[in-house]
Amino acid sequence: MIVLGDIPRKHSRLDPDKECMVCDEVRLTWKQLNERVNRLANALAGMGVEKGTKVATLALNCHRLIEIYYATSKLGAVAVPLNFRLAPEELVYIINHSDSEVLFVDGTTLDMAKGMLPELENIRERVFFTGGEEGWLDYEKLLEDSSDTEPEVEVEEDELCHLQYTGGTTGLPKGVMITHRNYITTAIGMGLALSVEPHYSTLQVLPIFHTAWWPVLLHHTAGCRAVISPRFDFAEILATAEREKVTHINMVPILFSWLLDFPDADKYDLSSIKYFSYAGAPMPEEVLRRCIARFGPIFMQGYGLTEASPLGTMLMQEDQSRLEGPPELVRRINSCGRESLVTEVRVVDEDDNDVPVGEIGEIVIRGQNVMKGYWKDPELTAQTLRGGWLHTGDLAEVDDYGFIYIVDRKNDMIITGGENVYPFEVEQVIYEHPAVLTAAVVGVKDEKWGEMVTAAVTLKQGAEATEEEIIALCREKIAGYKCPKRVVFMESIPTSAIGKVLRRQVREQLQ
Repeated sequence: MIVLGDIPRKHSRLDPDKECMVCDEVRLTWKQLNERVNRLANALAGMGVEKGTKVATLALNCHRLIEIYYATSKLGAVAVPLNFRLAPEELVYIINHSDSEVLFVDGTTLDMAKGMLPELENIRERVFFTGGEEGWLDYEKLLEDSSDTEPEVEVEEDELCHLQYTGGTTGLPKGVMITHRNYITTAIGMGLALSVEPHYSTLQVLPIFHTAWWPVLLHHTAGCRAVISPRFDFAEILATAEREKVTHINMVPILFSWLLDFPDADKYDLSSIKYFSYAGAPMPEEVLRRCIARFGPIFMQGYGLTEASPLGTMLMQEDQSRLEGPPELVRRINSCGRESLVTEVRVVDEDDNDVPVGEIGEIVIRGQNVMKGYWKDPELTAQTLRGGWLHTGDLAEVDDYGFIYIVDRKNDMIITGGENVYPFEVEQVIYEHPAVLTAAVVGVKDEKWGEMVTAAVTLKQGAEATEEEIIALCREKIAGYKCPKRVVFMESIPTSAIGKVLRRQVREQLQ
């Protein structure tokens, strides 16, 4: 099996003049990319970066982030991608906890990084992406002054390549230890399922600092092109998709909901797109049906998490797009698919026994893509990987054919009047209201009920709805105890950097 650094090295020999990366005005062939990666790797080696050295990045989407991932890989060093949306205090914790020694920043994060420097315990070298800055090394000058020869470092596939911090729902961020084998296994599993062809290309919309960078990894492993979107702007994304004739875009469900409401979407030619994919959360059925009606039966989804780097299950186009026919087949559009070719996935009870068909349990995953563990936390590692299976904390049921239906996160389940309510089921119904753009259902503490089912809702531009309408719609579709007792209309609902609704923050706002 190869390591990340072998990807540009190998393709630079096989297809040196083939374009492999586009970012704004920058266009790179495999030969050019590999030369830049080697120059960066040799520059880092000159700074004393070696096997195990942690290298942190704090920047918007950019081709340079991918170069850093490959360059650190060639040295056996470990990339520590940072979420630029975090507060400085959170970033300081992660940088110190990870023992990062080198920090890369861009123009949007430079000032924030400067403010953090006095509190950073181990940073000894800092690099600025775009131009000269006193006290900071110039990224492009580093490359210019370094050799493009291949670093002579033997890197094993079971060595760490990324330390990926994930906040989860509670507590301090956790450092997920991801190996080369983990990521390459994911790329192979997804590539085999999607039958990626040499002329395919992906438009990277979601943050590269997240495991949502997998579309670049997948397409680069297959020798294909990756187009990087530096900013999240629908007009720019759609214009880029049209201009570059990309074949794939991956987003999260809430972004597809917003795309449906984007007034100028029909102005762009998206006929080159072979498939849209989504992950990060279940897609409400009403939103999915509208997406298929608008863009065609070209949707597929994956389920996973950072600890699985991030592959767990896949639902292919033929099952994702079956809107008519036998109920047991149509039902699959609400599943997250079945285990992939490289993973084993089960749904288990509290004793790790498989639950009967139709009963709710926890999703567990096993495979060569599952993390090595949590950085500096052997107890949590042992608990999460007990029995050799990754315990995800996600609740689901499974049918006779192995299709898995996510119910919700364990920590998001609402207990009201002694009854269990799963927020996604309620959100599915709320999305059927034509005025609703985004919905988030949470449990708010209540003396009478223990927790009160509460819905936060944002409306489409120019649309109207009332609390009574939303509650009445729910009462038509689901049991009374599941229905919201309160609906709060908000201008915006908190989301993560990749667009996942942050129910914990919604709950805090509504307490």
